[in-house]
Amino acid sequence: MQQGFFVGDMYCQPHYFQLPLNYQQPNGSRIQVYAREVVAREKRDSDLPWLVYLQGGPGFPSPRPDAEQGWLKRALQTYRVLLLDQRGTGQSQPVHAQTLSELTAQAQAEYLSHFRADNIVRDAEAIREALGVKQWSLLGQSFGGFCTLHYLSYYPESLARAFVTGGIPPIAGHADEVYRATYRRLLDKNAAFFRRFPNAQALCNQIADHLLANDVRLPNGQRFTVEQFQLIGINLGRSGGDLALYYQLEDAFVDVKGQPELSYSFLNAMLAEQSYQTNPIYAILHESIYCQHEASRWSAQRVRDEFPQCHYQSGQDFCFTGEMVYPWMFEQLETLKPLHEAANILAEKSDWPALYDGSQLAANKVPLAAAVYVEDMYVEFDYSRQVLANIPNSRAWMTNEYEHNGLRADGERILDTLIRMTQEILDSPQR
Repeated sequence: MQQGFFVGDMYCQPHYFQLPLNYQQPNGSRIQVYAREVVAREKRDSDLPWLVYLQGGPGFPSPRPDAEQGWLKRALQTYRVLLLDQRGTGQSQPVHAQTLSELTAQAQAEYLSHFRADNIVRDAEAIREALGVKQWSLLGQSFGGFCTLHYLSYYPESLARAFVTGGIPPIAGHADEVYRATYRRLLDKNAAFFRRFPNAQALCNQIADHLLANDVRLPNGQRFTVEQFQLIGINLGRSGGDLALYYQLEDAFVDVKGQPELSYSFLNAMLAEQSYQTNPIYAILHESIYCQHEASRWSAQRVRDEFPQCHYQSGQDFCFTGEMVYPWMFEQLETLKPLHEAANILAEKSDWPALYDGSQLAANKVPLAAAVYVEDMYVEFDYSRQVLANIPNSRAWMTNEYEHNGLRADGERILDTLIRMTQEILDSPQR
């Protein structure tokens, strides 16, 4: 085991586990899964309950602790925290076009099919057993909440409590239904953005028209298109994201020999916004997080056709898109191009196993507290409310104080509130 280290008053201990790629074939290929244990310095040798943090995404590693602040500060008052790099991310057998380059497209698709929430939770269970932990609690942010409901569906006896922030998923239905709801929410966010910043519409139209008329390249040599520009609308679902986005627009153009050109700083910022380039699981498996016994068939692209304002043409007003993924991304984004065929195979995959057990959730006994954001652009509020209404021993904090990134914006308060809510459930005479 590697030596741990201190970050301020936090002690960080790395853990590495060799786990099955496919749990249906436990003696087959294995992958490395990494988790970082974090505990307060003065409690390092104390017998503390465990809290596992399940990161949003899919396809992003757990945060690297650099200060005792936010939700982690509150968690360390009570818990020994485990920051899990979900398989395929961080130090857990990271997935990139580079690491998959020697596989055929069919082999890539088969390999990637094992990186959904079901196997992330199986990894967590294997780690719990390896650490000798009888029960632990979960904190699931966004996609981490999807993983939490899978955990509650299939391994509830392993859980003491569950906390979810912006991540109660629909547990039935096709991805098309999800995207119809999120496109409507997206249009509301667009309308609010352009009302707040009166100059933004003309600026966006100008940028889009410039991209249609010119071959504009990002710093990595990739052609920058209107569709890629629309993707930065993902920021409209984050607290303060609309203001940051507007300031980027203000600095978009520079004058070169009397002609407007998109500035290097703007183009560099646009490339930095494309997290799919460094975290391809986010693109290639995004729609599969909604799939149970059916194919997505590029749901977001098909549903987009029902919202013509999202297809920009010169002469109309520009509209941002959100966190949706599209097949053209695997034709345009440099690091996704080698995964194009595999992405198409996965989009047509119809034998995805179930992610949730509705009957088990309807009999839930694990205290579950969820922060549900009324204006969430990524996880539809109405679906979250409906699902929680059918899960006993759950409490919802339904609020418009925060956007989807509430845990990052005010994590100490949010986690403290959720901990108190689960204690109220435990103390309830109806239990």
